[in-house]
Amino acid sequence: MATYMIFLREGEIVDQEAMAAYRSGVSGTAPATMKPLTVYGAMETFEGEPADGVVILEFPDTQAARDWYFSDSYQERAKLRQKAAPYRCFMVEGV
Repeated sequence: MATYMIFLREGEIVDQEAMAAYRSGVSGTAPATMKPLTVYGAMETFEGEPADGVVILEFPDTQAARDWYFSDSYQERAKLRQKAAPYRCFMVEGV
């Protein structure tokens, strides 16, 4: 069952250098089975506070999503993203 990993940026980027380093290397951590569905695309909020940015990634299943997120190569990059701006990240299974 497809699983979607969602990243919500919930504030301004406070460290541009860290974000640039994250962006320059994160694609190298992506498995062939990961499919970006949106990366900071245009957004319209209908309820609640708007996010400052949204990334949605599709994986073939929950284990593939976990394997990527918790991999050493991604976690090294994630530290840069976390330093650069406030984010929430979660995953949800598809139907």
